[in-house]
Amino acid sequence: MTNAIPIETTVDRTAAVQTFIMHHMADSQQAHLIPGLPFELPNWISLHGVMVVLCSVLLLLIAWLSRRRNPEVPRGLSNLLEAFVAYMRDQVVVPALGPEDGVRMTPMFCSFFVFILMMNLIGLIPSFYTATANINVTGALAVIVLGFMVVGSVIRLGPIGFFRSFCVPGVPWPIQAFLVPLEMLGVLIKAMALMIRLFANELGGHIVLLSLVGLLVIYGWMALPSLLMAVMIYLLEIGVAVLQAYIFTLLSAIFIGQRYHASHG
Repeated sequence: MTNAIPIETTVDRTAAVQTFIMHHMADSQQAHLIPGLPFELPNWISLHGVMVVLCSVLLLLIAWLSRRRNPEVPRGLSNLLEAFVAYMRDQVVVPALGPEDGVRMTPMFCSFFVFILMMNLIGLIPSFYTATANINVTGALAVIVLGFMVVGSVIRLGPIGFFRSFCVPGVPWPIQAFLVPLEMLGVLIKAMALMIRLFANELGGHIVLLSLVGLLVIYGWMALPSLLMAVMIYLLEIGVAVLQAYIFTLLSAIFIGQRYHASHG
């Protein structure tokens, strides 16, 4: 066939696509050029770290722009954010933590949602990076949740009440000696599940998206249908970005609530 691509060219293009995907998704700890700027980052600064700072600055700017000049009549973005906070408080946080703790901790869970959502969405912009596809970022978020699960419950229940909360009522003590360590290990496993779920979903989705686009580089116009699939995956990733932010926030509230309201043996 006259239109066939030489095997050597295909191999070279495949290697180039693989290198690009690994560079984009996993090589964020080394120096890179920032898109649009003529200098490189130092080796001790990662692009994922830059994305975290950028998202933080954008959220602070949005919060400043949405502040209510007339507290009696919220409008526009202020009204939207007020409805969002009310939903998170009434439908997510209070059912998991109870009225007292739920109202007090609603700002933290709202921050979780908007921060993760911003990092997920900004990673869908070409030339930007997805910070939540870095396990260090998701691990840091999970450590915060773990801190509230452990330190917060110790403060709330007291040291003795904290350890008693791992005992299963009505179970003989020989079995308790086996179950209590498992219950304690379960706290760590829940935090790890939060870390891995967010990281794996964001990393996997972007690898699929970049791979589909890479088929165009490897095979040219013959892989044109992959472009349509890439567009569909891109639209799906927007929904996944929202869903993963919501799931992380919801599970965090549930896990913390389980420790704060654990039954005592």
